[in-house]
Amino acid sequence: MSNSPLVSYTKISPHRDSPRNHKIDTITIHCVVGQCNVEPLGELFQTKAASSNYGIGKDGRIAMYVEEKDRSYCSSSAANDNRAITIECASDTKEPFAVNDKVYAALIDLLVDICKRNGIPKLLWKADKSLVGQTDKQNMTVHRWFHSGKSCPGTYLFERMGKIAEEVNKRICDKLYRVQIGAFSSKTNAQNYLAKAKQAGFDGFIVEVEK
Repeated sequence: MSNSPLVSYTKISPHRDSPRNHKIDTITIHCVVGQCNVEPLGELFQTKAASSNYGIGKDGRIAMYVEEKDRSYCSSSAANDNRAITIECASDTKEPFAVNDKVYAALIDLLVDICKRNGIPKLLWKADKSLVGQTDKQNMTVHRWFHSGKSCPGTYLFERMGKIAEEVNKRICDKLYRVQIGAFSSKTNAQNYLAKAKQAGFDGFIVEVEK
């Protein structure tokens, strides 16, 4: 299991479980509640019984505090943290806990990288707590769902989860390119040409369309 090559600072927290007990199939985005750099956040995770896999400072730099192979202490849920990559984002200290453009851009880049390396084909967001764990329907979670006293990731990021998923998916979703090798007005001619293609080792099918 690899880590992100986008990391520019590493400060591994002692507050982690190694290894995680579930494959990575979920993303959990958090707000720091502070416009901080990655270094002081890393120092905080040395003493406070908390951590995250990654953190993004106010300047857009990305840090790693817990390797992806390990579970962070981030979401008030061991089950979630064992399957999720957790990301702390520098933010304002009051609602809506907005993040700046550098943080947002770095977050998208990091999510694209995480999804590609971990075989997550698409980010799914329904804003539905009841779908936690059903990653074929929703594979993004938020801290507030596991801790009633938390508003994390704040209104700013929560309201943009769908947009975040959309922007990431544009960059990770595979595209298919269909190649057409013939078009015929006679179905018999089409069948004959398809037979020749198959004899040559190509698979294919016939589609009827309006002229």
